Amino acid sequence: MARKRRGQAISGWLALDKPLGLSSTQALGKARRFLDAAKAGHGGTLDPLATGILPIAFGEATKTVSYAMDAKKSYAFEAIWGVATTTDDQEGRVTETSDVRPALSAIEGALSSFLGEIQQIPPQYSAIKVDGERAYNLARANKGVDLKPRAVRVDRFERINTDLGPDRAQFEVDCGKGTYIRSLVRDLARALGTCGHVATLRRTRCGPFDEKMAISLDKLESLGHKAVGSGILLPVATVLDDIPALALTEEEARRMSHGQSISLFAVANRNPISGLTPGATVQVVCGDRLIAIAMVADGLVKPVRVLNT
Repeated sequence: MARKRRGQAISGWLALDKPLGLSSTQALGKARRFLDAAKAGHGGTLDPLATGILPIAFGEATKTVSYAMDAKKSYAFEAIWGVATTTDDQEGRVTETSDVRPALSAIEGALSSFLGEIQQIPPQYSAIKVDGERAYNLARANKGVDLKPRAVRVDRFERINTDLGPDRAQFEVDCGKGTYIRSLVRDLARALGTCGHVATLRRTRCGPFDEKMAISLDKLESLGHKAVGSGILLPVATVLDDIPALALTEEEARRMSHGQSISLFAVANRNPISGLTPGATVQVVCGDRLIAIAMVADGLVKPVRVLNT
């Protein structure tokens, strides 16, 4: 007999402002405990030395986590020139030093080469899997890790006009899924004829979640179980804003909630939405209820993930 999951059946999204020093898993555990939630997951890992937006999904929202992880992200960070580390941040041991300190004009001139779709090698200490093992585990065991370049997208890379002296510089970046800021700083430093690493890192946006809606762990703990009714939880569909919504009748909603497909022709006649081509992902709703995430195929709307909201 299966064990009953402890905690409340809470569903929704929370924009947590992760503090310095906690892993994403540790922050998730605290948030889940403070809300006494039966089920939770996070939508995008932050390193312990990073702070900022960590989207946390509760209950049925965990079925939409992939949409948060695939979302565009924004970061603010500080780079230190002249020192490289094993981890490409402050946590690692020093592996290289340089007396070269790039001029501001050189920094500004180099940023454009890191825009658009670029090839990036992840840090040695990263969660990338190599033959089934996490790269950071292999690196800690002093085993050679041959990480391959990956295509990532950087939409904005700007230096913040703050005078920190020749050793440091601050930046902001808007980027796509899988972009490592530590790798950006490492590669920018190399392009500038020096070495470098990330000193501080803060995620300021993850998809629809930003700093204006974020809540700290301290605030969450003070609210306790009252947090659920305080309005801080966002709807399950928050991460689906960019996905077309198809409205179903009550009977169609009942069928889809039982895993059955719906005729695309009947639904499309009531929903004049462009782009309903084979392979398209849609969210299907009935009134204010999110019924499922579905896919268009073979003239049908087929449920991919049914949600009990």
